[in-house]
Amino acid sequence: MSTHYPAATTTLPVNRHTLCVLVDNEPGVLARISGMFSGRGYNIESLTVSETEHEKHLSRITICTAGTAPVIEQIKHQLERLVPVHGVIDLTVNGDSIERELALVKVVGEGDDRVEALRLAGAFGARTLDATRTSFIFELTGASEDVDRFIRLMMEVGLSEVSRTGVAAIGRGAKPMDAR
Repeated sequence: MSTHYPAATTTLPVNRHTLCVLVDNEPGVLARISGMFSGRGYNIESLTVSETEHEKHLSRITICTAGTAPVIEQIKHQLERLVPVHGVIDLTVNGDSIERELALVKVVGEGDDRVEALRLAGAFGARTLDATRTSFIFELTGASEDVDRFIRLMMEVGLSEVSRTGVAAIGRGAKPMDAR
């Protein structure tokens, strides 16, 4: 008589990670990096790019992605192997970092909805950039979770349009990224 034991299923947790990648500022670098992600089926949740060291022609790419620990390690190793990459830092693993995102949020409404939109904007510290008799455009800078929460609340009072920058992140302390 055989006894059937169900296979043990160990599901690794999927976590969000913020990766900072220091690269040469040259044509095609972003395409190579995004191609690496898409070619392997990884998702990019947020992506920001800017030249950070003009004299050295270096740019910093901040990528938010999610995966299990082995997948994140694989992403980091594959990024490090790309030709124009000088370094990859996982700010989530390093721990002590600051992340912020900018959002422009358009809200359309009248009467009580208009008053509530102004009240919520004040509670979140959002700036009013534009106002008409029927709409507002608010600017909010903060952690992605706070921006998400602000947007969800504005949906109830007339959210019309959202534009977000993606995450900008930096490690705390005196050491620059390339010295970590």
